[in-house]
Amino acid sequence: MRISRSKVDLYLECPLCFWLEQKKGIKRPPGLPFSLNNAVDHLLKNEFNSARGKEVPERLAKENLNYIPTNHPNLPNWRSNFKGVSRQYNGIEFFGAIDDLWHDQSNTHFVVDYKATSKADEVNLDAEWQIGYKRQVEFYQWLLMGNGLTVSNRAWFVYANGIKGDASFNDQLDFKTKIIPYDGDINWIEPTLDKLISCLSSDIPPKHSVECNYCSYVEKRIDGNF
Repeated sequence: MRISRSKVDLYLECPLCFWLEQKKGIKRPPGLPFSLNNAVDHLLKNEFNSARGKEVPERLAKENLNYIPTNHPNLPNWRSNFKGVSRQYNGIEFFGAIDDLWHDQSNTHFVVDYKATSKADEVNLDAEWQIGYKRQVEFYQWLLMGNGLTVSNRAWFVYANGIKGDASFNDQLDFKTKIIPYDGDINWIEPTLDKLISCLSSDIPPKHSVECNYCSYVEKRIDGNF
């Protein structure tokens, strides 16, 4: 069995939604695709690929960050959505696709994640809902550690913010990109995976999360409480 990082996040959001998908094949309705975000991811990959394994890229040099984009032979698989970085834990293969990986002069590796948005305020990681972003890079750190790499608990977010200015569009959207450090903690992962595996082994559906909008919607429909 293979379980992706996003499914671990689904378990944390709502054990019942996770159980229904994994045991009964009943998935949540799909969300909208993030086409513009994916385009920014692609362009950032192109930018860092141009200096991969060679030198400190200009964007990092401007921030006085002496990191080199890692040129690991497994990197193409680690960045592939359907392959990713994988690690065995208690008989299950867990995996996730990273955006990028940097290393320093001592060959310590740093997980890098690209994010894109468009907001008036400065981008940061302070919002409560961004706990998902933090868990994401922490899980990648855990996966990479299981592949024999020396991995720092510090991750980096390359956060691109689309600027809403007064100029006309002219087929051009300007971004202001900020590189944000985050010091992760992987101690939650294995206890969570133990609970997830126990959930999978049960034929009795778990209770849903009280914060799950999907389950709350179903309950209201059943009760006729519109």
